Amino acid sequence: MAGYEAQRDAIVRRLRRIEGQVRGLQRMVEEDAYCINVLTQVAATNAALQSCALILLEEHLNCCVTEAVVEGGDQARAKVSEASDAIARLVRA
Repeated sequence: MAGYEAQRDAIVRRLRRIEGQVRGLQRMVEEDAYCINVLTQVAATNAALQSCALILLEEHLNCCVTEAVVEGGDQARAKVSEASDAIARLVRA
């Protein structure tokens, strides 16, 4: 079971909204919309993706990492390292 199982439906709804935003961006470019308007929508789409990523990260920490830490050992260190790497990727993005 994925760590985000309890939030799966909400995450899927968010991703579908983001998909619609991306289609809207494509349409704006195809229709030669004003650059600043397109950039504003790109920023909104990025913010929506970041928000979704934070939900996934929180669920991962609360479920997968917490369970591994309780068990201890190499698995715990691996899960904490994995989460740290994911956080680093999000910060760089």
